[in-house]
Amino acid sequence: MAILDRFSAHAASYARYRIDYPAELFTYVLAAVPARNQAWDCATGNGQVATALATYFEQVEATDISQQQLTEAPTRPNVRYRVSPAEHTPFADGQFDLVTVGQALHWFDVDAFHREVRRVLRSEGVVAEWGYGLCTVNPAVDGLVRDFYTDVIGPYWDTMRRHVEDRYAQLPFDFADVQHASFTVDRRWTAEWFLNYLRTWSAVRKFIQRNGHDPVDALAGPVEAAWGAGEALVQFPVFLRLGRNK
Repeated sequence: MAILDRFSAHAASYARYRIDYPAELFTYVLAAVPARNQAWDCATGNGQVATALATYFEQVEATDISQQQLTEAPTRPNVRYRVSPAEHTPFADGQFDLVTVGQALHWFDVDAFHREVRRVLRSEGVVAEWGYGLCTVNPAVDGLVRDFYTDVIGPYWDTMRRHVEDRYAQLPFDFADVQHASFTVDRRWTAEWFLNYLRTWSAVRKFIQRNGHDPVDALAGPVEAAWGAGEALVQFPVFLRLGRNK
């Protein structure tokens, strides 16, 4: 399976406009982890999960295929960033207490990644995989975004996007003691910030590359009119699955 990199070219805007994850998610995951020695955050991007884990673990290893993304990551004394594919890493057998991957599993060769996870996890170690779907703002904005998602940039989504839409239900997960949970990320954004978030979507970037113009520009006026003045509550549904090494 070819490695796809859809985010290096706009790493700075990705780091600025993409969401991070709620404390409740980390509390839920950490409650299942037997020790706090080492964690691996796979496909760390700009390091948002790795830096959160650094509060709880002695050492965090964070990998991504994009050096440009890693350049945007904040430094922490106990976080080491390196370029590596998800499916083949330099880590030792049984090295980690926890492996995490946020909003990236659908890009992987999942079977190969899970083989690597089982190799590098300690006995009873935990793997946690999560993602998030379309956000909601208000009925008018939501309708505009759904039409844009399906009709304007729909043909530009990679086929793997369907796995986010069905919350990874069709992706294998051969681990023990499987748990599922849901969370909500709440943000208060202006319409401008929201539109810049849409510009980080991989399908939007592919549209721009192939057509030479930004499809979000045509959406801006209707969204701003439906948004109203100032900030609005933007809610992202987060889904999580967690399992233990057999």
